[in-house]
Amino acid sequence: MESKRLKITPPSLEYADSMWAIIQESEAELAEFLPWVSESLTLNKLKDNIEFSAKNYDNFSDDFWFNIFEKRSGALIGAVGFIVRDPDVPYFEIGYWLSTTMVGKGYISEAVNIVERFAFIDNKAQRVEIKMAGSNVKSRAVAERCGYQLEAKLDNGRRLVSGELDSTVIYVKTAL
Repeated sequence: MESKRLKITPPSLEYADSMWAIIQESEAELAEFLPWVSESLTLNKLKDNIEFSAKNYDNFSDDFWFNIFEKRSGALIGAVGFIVRDPDVPYFEIGYWLSTTMVGKGYISEAVNIVERFAFIDNKAQRVEIKMAGSNVKSRAVAERCGYQLEAKLDNGRRLVSGELDSTVIYVKTAL
């Protein structure tokens, strides 16, 4: 899958070292809202997760992610997660993260649009959600830029990595 600036590929151990480097470089920003980015994350745990994700991609089940590559440089710059919430509907969830050095260039919005087409066109989605911490202003802006509608705010719906209580917001698009 691709766009003018991005290439989106399935999970692969081939990119484990590159992904590890991005996570390490962007740890301070990513760790604020992504609990899996912590001191307990190691390269070996990342590799295990990539294998798990690749297996889920092959079986189109549970959750997996797509790697985001910038075409111009060929660099891995982030990932877009994909969760199969209910294949009978079909109903999916998208999540995302990006290298700190690439934030603010529209890459995540572009990647979400690509993966959204994968959901709605290739997999006949009836519903696609994007969930995040209510205080995650940048992530909320991505959902809104991509045309998702705020459907719900779950007060006290999560704890941030810092231990603070926060809401969970759910943005949604449905098939016409």
